[in-house]
Amino acid sequence: MAEQHPIEALMKTAMESIREMVDVNTIVGEAVQTPDGTVIIPISKVTFGFAAGGGEYGYAAGDENDESKTDDEDGNSDIEGNFPFAGGSGAGVSISPVAFMVVGNGHIKLLPVNINSTIDKILDLVPEFMCRLENICKKKIAVKMEKEEDSE
Repeated sequence: MAEQHPIEALMKTAMESIREMVDVNTIVGEAVQTPDGTVIIPISKVTFGFAAGGGEYGYAAGDENDESKTDDEDGNSDIEGNFPFAGGSGAGVSISPVAFMVVGNGHIKLLPVNINSTIDKILDLVPEFMCRLENICKKKIAVKMEKEEDSE
């Protein structure tokens, strides 16, 4: 079995740390219930970045005749079997609130954190507008049917 390269261990450690930080509760937060029974659920945007790198140090140009070097089976020069490895990894996570979902009194509303988002406001008003339009149409149909019944 091949031995694990040091950079693999660095990457694995960083990725496991990110996995621990970012889970579903980070994006859709814990629900909070208010005294009147309304439930507020925070929704966040999570962005993260990851970088890893490393390398093995070779010999300096003037060290070609160093007696401590040995040749391995492939003819590569080595100091006691391995070149020294240097590497590092890093990760960053940014969590920013996007909206709050409010559930209560038979309604669900999405309240964006950015108040100036006009498109979001319009999209939030569409269902309410459709309900009002439906009610107006039902009333007009009912009035029309009453007039037809009275005229007969």
